[in-house]
Amino acid sequence: MREAGHGLAAAEAELVVEITPQGNANHDGVVKLQGHATAGVPFYLLIDRWHAGRPTATLYGEPENGLYRVLDVVEFGREIHLPAPFDLILDTAEFPVS
Repeated sequence: MREAGHGLAAAEAELVVEITPQGNANHDGVVKLQGHATAGVPFYLLIDRWHAGRPTATLYGEPENGLYRVLDVVEFGREIHLPAPFDLILDTAEFPVS
């Protein structure tokens, strides 16, 4: 267990979730995506309210050589499944659009 104020190394994380702000969506969807894949984080969930005019949730996985494979993309209002070790369904209908 870590003390308050101490971070977790990216290589120890099983999942990183990013919620993109309007002015920074490209950074989260490109720079951070590559950084987490390079660190070997198994899953990256990008919640993008600004994606091409329609909000989406994209699950990336299987990192290799600094790249992820897209495992699933859903528009808000649909469900997205997070595989093991999580094995849960997120209902994106509950995500705020604005």
